[in-house]
Amino acid sequence: MSTLLEKEIKVNRTVTTSIGHARAIEDPARAKIVEILYHQSLSADQICTALKKYGYKKALTTIRHHLEILKVSGLIEIARIEESRGAITKFYSTSTKLLDFQTPENFDSTYSKIIDNTSVKVEKILKGLGSKTSKSKGKQSAEYSQYLVMEIMNRAMTNVLEKSNTK
Repeated sequence: MSTLLEKEIKVNRTVTTSIGHARAIEDPARAKIVEILYHQSLSADQICTALKKYGYKKALTTIRHHLEILKVSGLIEIARIEESRGAITKFYSTSTKLLDFQTPENFDSTYSKIIDNTSVKVEKILKGLGSKTSKSKGKQSAEYSQYLVMEIMNRAMTNVLEKSNTK
């Protein structure tokens, strides 16, 4: 047998998620709901209306089903419950910012110097975090320690970016 193609694949991206989160947002409408609920609380009716603006024509019962899946996964939660004329209305929100973009083809060449410079700075931070996460109780794999570091960095970056958005 002869080899027709062989190339080295370098790791250049780490995705941290759980199977539950991935399954919850595998449906494009549910992913859009998470995007819509970022920084605003909406009822199921309001979500249904908002989704229609993006081309998702779903029945209210389907929206409620999607909301339940997202709620069980932990991606959204009930932010407020109102009572009006005997009816209960739940308002949903999320603390997850979902960025759904494609990187341009020339991303690596355009940003390689910035990536290299940032990598040096981040490496110093990671050395300190790595020693703290590896001291956790119980046996854990190196991958789990890396996951913890990525989650810490992700949440720290989110804090920084959120602060810069409010200024």
